Amino acid sequence: MPHKIQDVKDITIRFSGDSGDGMQLTGALFTDVAAAAGNDFSTFPDFPAEIRAPQDTVSGVSGFQVRIGSQDIRTPGDLCDVLVAMNPAALRANARWAKPTATIILNADSFEERSIKRAGFTTDDPVKELHIDDRTIIFAPVTTLTKESLKDCGLDTKTIIRSKNMFALGICFFLFNRSLQPTFAYFERKFARRPELIAANKKALQDGFNYAGNIHAIQNTYQVGAAKQAKGVYRNINGNQATAWGFIAAAEKSGRPLFCGSYPITPATGILEELALRKDLGVKTLQCEDEIAGVCTAIGAAYAGNLAITTTSGPGLSLKSEALGLAVMTELPLVVVDVQRSGPSTGIPTKTEQSDLNLALYGRNGECPMMVMAARSPSHCFEAAFWAAKLAMEHMMPVMLLSEGFLGNGSEPWRIPRMRDYPAIVPPLVPADDPSYSPFVRDAERLARRWALPGTPGLMHRVGGLEKDSRGCVSNDPDVHERMIGERAAKVERVADYIPLLKVIGAQDGDVLVVGWGGTFGHLYTAVRQLQASKKSIGLAHFDYLNPLPKNTAEVFRRFKNILVCELNSGQFASFLRDKHQAFFYHQLNKIQGQPFRTADVVDAIRKLL
Repeated sequence: MPHKIQDVKDITIRFSGDSGDGMQLTGALFTDVAAAAGNDFSTFPDFPAEIRAPQDTVSGVSGFQVRIGSQDIRTPGDLCDVLVAMNPAALRANARWAKPTATIILNADSFEERSIKRAGFTTDDPVKELHIDDRTIIFAPVTTLTKESLKDCGLDTKTIIRSKNMFALGICFFLFNRSLQPTFAYFERKFARRPELIAANKKALQDGFNYAGNIHAIQNTYQVGAAKQAKGVYRNINGNQATAWGFIAAAEKSGRPLFCGSYPITPATGILEELALRKDLGVKTLQCEDEIAGVCTAIGAAYAGNLAITTTSGPGLSLKSEALGLAVMTELPLVVVDVQRSGPSTGIPTKTEQSDLNLALYGRNGECPMMVMAARSPSHCFEAAFWAAKLAMEHMMPVMLLSEGFLGNGSEPWRIPRMRDYPAIVPPLVPADDPSYSPFVRDAERLARRWALPGTPGLMHRVGGLEKDSRGCVSNDPDVHERMIGERAAKVERVADYIPLLKVIGAQDGDVLVVGWGGTFGHLYTAVRQLQASKKSIGLAHFDYLNPLPKNTAEVFRRFKNILVCELNSGQFASFLRDKHQAFFYHQLNKIQGQPFRTADVVDAIRKLL
């Protein structure tokens, strides 16, 4: 009997298994096929915090959630329509994310007594124990079927078993009427020198697809149409890739060489890795021995005339704090990217959070303000990096760019931009033998000093971490110190004249203004859009620029009866707003679980206010 094909607007699927089960690759390949079919999508890779947790334990579960749709997709979904669990631990960790109508695909071979106990179950029936026996459960002997599929391929048993994720992916491809060809092409590229692996992976994928077509548990399959998108060339991009490319674009527009000095740290390492691949574009990278060396080499590169970048996460940002004071004092262009993770200390390295805002705003000794920006989505990381670099160079100051693990690892479609649509970047370089040059004399508009490159004739000068006067001479004069402190702070505040005004999405005035920053945008946007059908007036103000705030912030706040600040911390941005705009009362929605918001949580919080 042929399967009935049901058209749906969007679906969410969550792949989960042990760390070695290849769930990240499986999810990425499913996403690539969705992209090739023209779907909009949003992904959420969820890694275990331990490098190699004990096998079959909940702490070692790796997950990858992707939502695809024929409409605008801004989040990876709250709950999944399909859950793939390759062992009991994966089922235990992820069953709560399955909808009541979900289809759950289980690798029956892994549900043996030992694995069930290691996952923490107290009975021999995990499905019943979790109260999910009302879902559609597909017990597929994935490991056994993979062995049977590849028994004549000439590979060793370990390699054959490793291919079970492709068999499971084949089941999902059948369930959602996906073409196998893009994944076949991936195998041919990936294993170009290993034809036996190309053949084995193709056969496992095809046999998983065929198996799904021959079991009675699958009554319906689903079809998700292509999304309507603006014309252009698109690619799947994650936030760390987009950040790296934004800096490369800024280097091209400014004519300044790009240098990145960093120490590897989860989840920011991908930026350094991506930049290291671009030697063909003149990018220089240095993997340093520690976080302090990373930022100090970047400061030296900025002094030498480079667009200088350093990347880190929260623990590394705390180590960089003294050197960031040097960058502020010397007034050199530097961009510091903090891809935030759960803290404090080493915290939960692979989980997302927004808890470094206070550190970004205040985490330096002395009166040491810095400009702070935040990216809002994986593709927006490109824009945020470009503008952070532009502002750093044109205003001659360090800029902090906040990202998050959710953005850095997550991906979405990105329309590749045309560089002619981006503005020029004009650093205030000093020409040779300029008799008017003095290191800390500022222009009237930006209060920026000029950038004299070492070795330029007639521009010998001194900079350093000691206070100095406008000529660059070390000064202990209390009046000079107070004036220079004030000028550096005013320079940061003056940036408000060069950033966009705050825009409101949805109602422009009325009952509730939802306020957020960073990677919460997709969930807040989706929640506000869901509630627009109600008679209440709800707007969204999402901040990309945190210090200084947009000039019209108070004007926007005045137009709403209630302000709800949503963030993945205990309320750091709400506290900052109270400090800057004390006339308003700020309600809060906070979450500190290493997980992004659920749209439903935001909707409930708004309804409570109403």
